[in-house]
Amino acid sequence: MYWIFIKFSTTLILIYSMTSEITSINELQKMNPVFGQLSFDNHEQIVFCNDKDTGLKAIIGIHNTVLGPALGGTRMWNYANEWEALNDVLRLSRGMTYKSAITGLNLGGGKAVIIGDAKKDKTPEMISKFGAFVNSLSGRYITAEDVGTTTEDMDRIRKETSFVTGISEAIGGSGNPSPVTAYGVYMGMKAAAKYQFGTNDLAGKKVMVQGIGHVGETLVEYLTKEGAIVTIADINEEKLLEVGKKYGAIVYTGNDLYSEAVDIYAPCALGATINDETVYKIQAKVVAGAANNQLANETIHGQILKDRGIVYAPDFLINAGGIINVYAELVHYDRVEILRKTENIYNTTLEIFDYATKHNLTSHQAAFTIAQNRIDERKKENTK
Repeated sequence: MYWIFIKFSTTLILIYSMTSEITSINELQKMNPVFGQLSFDNHEQIVFCNDKDTGLKAIIGIHNTVLGPALGGTRMWNYANEWEALNDVLRLSRGMTYKSAITGLNLGGGKAVIIGDAKKDKTPEMISKFGAFVNSLSGRYITAEDVGTTTEDMDRIRKETSFVTGISEAIGGSGNPSPVTAYGVYMGMKAAAKYQFGTNDLAGKKVMVQGIGHVGETLVEYLTKEGAIVTIADINEEKLLEVGKKYGAIVYTGNDLYSEAVDIYAPCALGATINDETVYKIQAKVVAGAANNQLANETIHGQILKDRGIVYAPDFLINAGGIINVYAELVHYDRVEILRKTENIYNTTLEIFDYATKHNLTSHQAAFTIAQNRIDERKKENTK
């Protein structure tokens, strides 16, 4: 095993290979622009993991550990290139910092991405090797499942390291966090409806759910049970038909869902769906979904939504149910407490809206400010 350190300013990037091949110095020097990435936000550590034998290429981003060890899931995605993967892990790990902070958890922010197609490229050996890399960080980063990884994968990683959450209940874990994530999004959506429409009753409300993976499908179940008129959209046509039939949801067949006349837009797929192209098209009066980093530009697009009178429920707040669920494995609280904490997302969301109104901020700025204040206060305590 070879370790290569790149020192830049006060931040250290650790790059290492678990094979006998060392990346050339010239290639390493090309990585310096990492610090020029728009998504780089004083991240503490970025770890590039490479294993030739298993085909593993992964990046672990540790954004901030002031409140505790960095916890965040591992996403496996077929990125167009390595810079796209790096940008994703930077944005996602940063989001985890503020998700834990705003939720009151003693955790920092981290995330990992594995480059590849989960359906074609993932092997047990690759996942095990990734677990070995996580273990080498000695607890600074704790992993969990995300898009492209499963509870079974976390169980396999558990054989390599104790720094993993979301393992199956059969071996003492909290299981798949997706249902709890969906419950938190549902609570946040009801709070946003209360703020915008004067009632949290979603019966009769037209809701567009974009993305019906594990979280999106469970959210559809909650909404249809309450009597909402749900339209679903996804790139997987087979899944669309299945979920539509199961819950009586309308399968979207148009070509511009952002312009649809709905009350609530719930982005539950990948991030940045609210961008320069879509932000003025949105007809919904509430945006509340499970996707991370929904605003392509947090400042600009958050302000445009505010100016247009659209209530935005900050994603890193309302999708925190999953991390609440896996955090239980670390501090040993039960299912009742998991659901209680997740249900409290409703109250916190309303508090964020009130704070934003009082201080003339966007809802994202309000949530970010409160989360950052908690981190700054803890940092002061740690330096005394």
